[in-house]
Amino acid sequence: MVFNSRTFSLIISIIVATLTTIFLTLIENVKTEVYFVAFSISLGSTFLLTYFTLQLFIFKEIEKLKKSFEKLQKKNFKEISSRKSKQSSGNPLTELSSEMKAFAYAKQLEITQLKKESEFRRDFLADVAHELKTPIFSAQGFIHTLLDGAMDDKEVSTRFLKKSAKSLDGLDNLVKDLMVISQIETGDLKLHFEYFNLSLVTTEIIEQLEHKASKKGTTINFESNDDIVESYGDANRIRQVLTNLIDNSIKYGIDNGSITVNLKSSSNKNKITISVTDNGPGIDSTHLDRIFERFYRIDKSRSRDTGGTGLGLAIVKHIIEAHDSTLKVESKINEGTKFTFVLNTPKED
Repeated sequence: MVFNSRTFSLIISIIVATLTTIFLTLIENVKTEVYFVAFSISLGSTFLLTYFTLQLFIFKEIEKLKKSFEKLQKKNFKEISSRKSKQSSGNPLTELSSEMKAFAYAKQLEITQLKKESEFRRDFLADVAHELKTPIFSAQGFIHTLLDGAMDDKEVSTRFLKKSAKSLDGLDNLVKDLMVISQIETGDLKLHFEYFNLSLVTTEIIEQLEHKASKKGTTINFESNDDIVESYGDANRIRQVLTNLIDNSIKYGIDNGSITVNLKSSSNKNKITISVTDNGPGIDSTHLDRIFERFYRIDKSRSRDTGGTGLGLAIVKHIIEAHDSTLKVESKINEGTKFTFVLNTPKED
């Protein structure tokens, strides 16, 4: 026997009609036709009422649940609604179906996110291994060459030791940058917000990098619409941001080029817009959305020659976001690149 709404309705209606007929037998002088009519009416009305009740409120919802489970088995999550009904329908099966669909959708989002994170970790580990390999192999090669006899030649040994030291310095910088990235993303790196003189910090950074810029004939210009520009944030981290942006402009810019660092207060003096602009080769639009990714390099060979870790802009982006701001970039090929972000200024009492 197939148990469906019709079967259940028929069984229940027969029982009710039979009980109704038996009840009528207790009444005296009831004609046989009355028994037949009472049985028929009880059977029909009970069947119809039971059938539509079961079909509408139970079997229909069970069929929906069945179809939802079939979609889950086929991993067809797109057809499962993510919305959970805010109003109670009064039908527990309907609410169960809604809960199940919302739960399935949430789990699918979680699975998708876990897959993305797993892929990201895999790529990240591959990138780290690749980045570590270069300085390690370089230092290893120089040291083994020295051990194989080159140490006896003072000039060669000095040159190879310097190269080994440079490779190890690059490795040290990479490890430090990895630690900073990890601390920022896990929230372990605490920023120390304070009022500081942004003009003074910027001037000090430019003075430190002027010697490096002069080797390429690059000039660094400093512009500000106020003699003293006070700001609010982590002074050391903002120093790290500006150093990285200016240093990148020097390294990847053209010879005899120019860099302009501009500080501009807003009209109501509560914001400062900081920009670093160069007239270098520029960045193609296909790379602009990815330059803040860890280890992403526009020109891999050239980037390695300049000694960068590939993490600088990723760290800068995190630091600026921790200051409730956004690092923006504009660039045109053969015209230059401009990085911009905004900081708060001290509030007036």
